[in-house]
Amino acid sequence: MAEKEETFSLLDPFASVDLGIADSANGIKKWAIANREIIQPIKKFFNDLIVGIDVGLNAVPPSIMLIILVLIAWQAAGRRVAILVGISMAVLGVLSPGAWGLAMTTLAIVISAVLLCFIIGLPLGVLAGKSNRFEAMVRPVLDTMQTIPAFVYLVPVVMLIGIGNVSGVIVTIVFALPPLIRLTSLGIRNVNPSVVEAARAFGASPTQILFKVELPLATSTILAGVNQTIMLSLSMVVIASMISVKGLGNEVLRAMGRLDAGKAIVGGLGIVILAIVLDRITQGMGRSGRERGHRHWWQGGPVGFMTRLASKKS
Repeated sequence: MAEKEETFSLLDPFASVDLGIADSANGIKKWAIANREIIQPIKKFFNDLIVGIDVGLNAVPPSIMLIILVLIAWQAAGRRVAILVGISMAVLGVLSPGAWGLAMTTLAIVISAVLLCFIIGLPLGVLAGKSNRFEAMVRPVLDTMQTIPAFVYLVPVVMLIGIGNVSGVIVTIVFALPPLIRLTSLGIRNVNPSVVEAARAFGASPTQILFKVELPLATSTILAGVNQTIMLSLSMVVIASMISVKGLGNEVLRAMGRLDAGKAIVGGLGIVILAIVLDRITQGMGRSGRERGHRHWWQGGPVGFMTRLASKKS
C-alpha cells in the first residue's frame, strides 16, 4: 500500500517539510566509518596524552602525591588552602580502597582536557580580544557550544571516534572551551589602553606588547577562565562515563545502574572533593602577589621558605 503524500496546509505548514537532516547525518556516519584511518592519528595523539598522564599520576605512591598536591596548593594559594587540600585528599583516599586510583584517572582526564582547552582557547581568546570581527564571528559558535545539551555532543563524537577516554576528552573540550575563550578575550580588552600606548611609545613591538604587557595584566581574568574550564570538565565526568570513560564518573554510573547507593556516594564525594581542591588551587593562582602578601610568586610558599632558609644559612 502506497504511503499517503503529505499535502501543504497553512494550518500545519511544517508537516510537509523535510530538510533531510537525518539522512545527512547518516551520510556523515558512513563517511566516518569508511575513513577511520584519517581520524586514527588524532585519536592516537589524544590517547597517548591521556595514558601518559594517567600512568604518571598512578605511578606516584598516594602519600607522595598527597605531599606534592599540598606543596602545590601552598605555593599557589597559601597555607590555609594547603591544609584544606591535604585534609580533602586524605578523606578522598579513605572513602574506599580504590577511590584514590579512580580519582587519579579522573584527574588525568581533566588535566588532558584542560591542557588541550588552554592550547586551543588561549590563542583564540587573544585573537577575539584584538579583533572585533573575529569576536563577532566566534560568539555565536561559543553560544551554541554553551547552550546545546551536553548529551548531544556524545552522538557525533562516538560516531567519529568510538567509545573510550579519547571521546570523553573531546566531548569535555567542546563543553568546557567557551569560558576560556570568552574570559581571555575579556582580559585582553580590559587592559588599560594607556599602558599599551606607553609600551608602544617606548618602541615595543606588537609581540612584546602582547607577552610583556597585555597577557601579564590579563592573567587573573585568564586564570578565572581556566578555573571555569576545570569546573565544567569535572561536571562532564559522569556524562562522559556513558561512553566508557573511566574514573569516578564511571563508578557513579555503574552504581546508578545497580542501585548501589554506597558506591554512588563514594564516586560523587570523590568528584566533589576533586572539584574543591582544583577550584581552590586555581583561584589562588589567580590572586596577585600583593593579595598574597608578597610581590613575586617565589617569595611565598615552599619556594619562599627554602629561599629564606638558604639565605639565613649563608
